[in-house]
Amino acid sequence: MNSPGISSATLPRPAAEPEARVGPIFVLFYGLALFGLWMAVLTPVIVSMALRIATLDPVNKATILSEVMGMGALVALFANPICGYFSDRTTSRLGMRRPWILGGTLVGMLGLYLVATGNLTTIMIGWLLAQAGYNAVLAAVIALLPDQVPESQRGRVSGVLGVGLPLGVLAGVTLTKYSGGVVFNMFMWPAALAALFAVLLCLLLKDRRLDPSKAAAVDLAGFSRTFLINPRKAPDFSWAFVSRLLLFIGLAMLKTYQVFFLIDKLHVLRSDIPSHMLTATLVLTGTTVIGSFLGGTLSDRFQARKPFVLGAALIFGIGLWICGLSNDFNQFLIGLAVGGFGEGIYLAVDMALVTAVLPNRETDAAKDLGIFNIASALPQSLAPAIAPFFLAIGSAGGAANNYTALFIAAGCFSALGAVAVMFIRGVR
Repeated sequence: MNSPGISSATLPRPAAEPEARVGPIFVLFYGLALFGLWMAVLTPVIVSMALRIATLDPVNKATILSEVMGMGALVALFANPICGYFSDRTTSRLGMRRPWILGGTLVGMLGLYLVATGNLTTIMIGWLLAQAGYNAVLAAVIALLPDQVPESQRGRVSGVLGVGLPLGVLAGVTLTKYSGGVVFNMFMWPAALAALFAVLLCLLLKDRRLDPSKAAAVDLAGFSRTFLINPRKAPDFSWAFVSRLLLFIGLAMLKTYQVFFLIDKLHVLRSDIPSHMLTATLVLTGTTVIGSFLGGTLSDRFQARKPFVLGAALIFGIGLWICGLSNDFNQFLIGLAVGGFGEGIYLAVDMALVTAVLPNRETDAAKDLGIFNIASALPQSLAPAIAPFFLAIGSAGGAANNYTALFIAAGCFSALGAVAVMFIRGVR
């Protein structure tokens, strides 16, 4: 299927569906690269950015955090598909994906350095750079799934990739706990490990090399016309997009505000936040890993994707409701355990589902996956924008701290994400 607005004469040579099964070494290094990426980009989202901003401006911390995270997510919204588009057309001797993995990693590290060392203005600039760089990496790394992995293995490999997110968060939170309270270490230790794993993947990778004579011309006007997928022409892809968007709104609400939930509602001391977040992340990671491996394996065995994605979104929503209604830390952990199990299944199977419904897998896999990743990035802007409405419900004196209402709403968004999966027709 040709992309609208791009003539067949300008399209690159279609990529053949990979047939050779990938080995465990490739899967290991592939998983480590994504693990490192999530560690670098999500540790600030989960812990260190909130602590950094709270130190600089404790009075306006929630507002500033929303602004920084929202603007960063806006950059991610465009950086991912744009970098994916150019990755699909890269004719470098290093390959199509490798230059973007290495270059994006360097830009991301620079951004985190600015966040770790600057004032509030520099933090904003640094976070925008970090989001741009790491989303370039994400676009290229995710495109390796249809590039390198045959359909028969994508459930299991996606399961390994899905584990990278919670394990990356766990590793990042652990590093903040043992950073000695040094802000520089909280940001740069995860960035350094992410760079190491990116280099190792690039050394192992047998990257696709695109013949310059077969490469599609860079057509920015054409790209702008294909930036949004027509739901009528690609309904399954569109419903998968909506499902992930809704679930990730719920996830973004939890990840963005859980530190303030622990401080303001459960009355955890700020000095105890790294320890409590480590415990919470251990619980979340444990159940996410179980859900991811179980979901990916069973999905491949039964050659079915929809039932697992649908059920996972519902389970995740229930976990968010438990978190929102919790009155102590143990109840909060129970909610995280339930939600983590659902999140693990979802992350494992959803990517395998999406690679089966890409509008233009042969010619624009990275670009289309980049568009799909908007469903992961956009909620980071939407959640801070709509969260104040739920936080203000019933709050006296403009306190805007009704985290129970916020997390219940987050669970509802995730449940609606399950409903969206039901409309996908082209995948079992």
